[in-house]
Amino acid sequence: MYHRINDSTVMEFILMGLSSRRDLQIGLFPIFVLIYLFTILGNTGIMFLVYKNARLRTPMYFFICSLSFLDLCYSSDITPKMIVDLFYEKKTISYIGCAVQLFFFCTFGTTECCLFAVMAYDRYVAICNPLNYNIVMRSTTCILLVSGAYTIGFVHSLIEICFTFHLYFCASNILHHFVCDFPPLLSISCTDTSINELILFIFASAITMFSMFIIIPSYVAIFLAILEIKHMKGRKKAFSTCSSHIIAASIFYCTSLFVYLTPKSKASGPSEVIAAVIYTAAIPMVNPIIYSFRNKDIKVSIKTTLQNSKVFF
Repeated sequence: MYHRINDSTVMEFILMGLSSRRDLQIGLFPIFVLIYLFTILGNTGIMFLVYKNARLRTPMYFFICSLSFLDLCYSSDITPKMIVDLFYEKKTISYIGCAVQLFFFCTFGTTECCLFAVMAYDRYVAICNPLNYNIVMRSTTCILLVSGAYTIGFVHSLIEICFTFHLYFCASNILHHFVCDFPPLLSISCTDTSINELILFIFASAITMFSMFIIIPSYVAIFLAILEIKHMKGRKKAFSTCSSHIIAASIFYCTSLFVYLTPKSKASGPSEVIAAVIYTAAIPMVNPIIYSFRNKDIKVSIKTTLQNSKVFF
């Protein structure tokens, strides 16, 4: 539906969704319902364990808990509507709804990108400078680091949203995607989007490179420090605290950079949509699994909590 105010603009957007095939959409419904349920259970479970177990009240688990909260919000911004839209032939989202969804989508995504860098720095201090760990990573420092990640995410999202929704979308109101995102929105604008593409590229590159500048040197130093550990048990324990973070961060960066590092004004192809499904729906579900199975303390806490529950009942 179009509404004219001086220039033509749209009042709603039509989302093409994950597939145009009705049978495939119905088949995808239980899959994404299960993914979202596991996302909720996994991330709330991590937060509950950190809250209930005193042994997990350390900076590392504070950051893991923050990541779980982000993943829960990140997924909840996108997945519920995506699931509901599988039942509708015409999938629409209002102009304001699109802006709000994209604002939170960008805020949580950018914050998570920065949080992975914070978590890498935390592991660097813990392994390479253990004697000063409690001094460097005080509770106030941890809160400031997470707050800084949220601030970067908020500011980045606000700038992107202001520039994107300043455009006129008179060419079309059809988004070849299952979610409001920057590349498909730029592709349907009837005004020049070169500035928007440049801003998107600069921010995506700057935030990613800044994070990588912290993550890569941190883990190079960590691996060198691990190699100097003489006892195999100590070496294995040090590596286990980092491996889960490396796996989670690698999946997140590879999929998100595939979409945003080289923005272009054209409709999203199947590969971009698949990548978006991975970092919006799959990764928030997978992160709790990675941290649960790769972390001894969390496994012990899960076992203890379950045993206590049996005793209680």
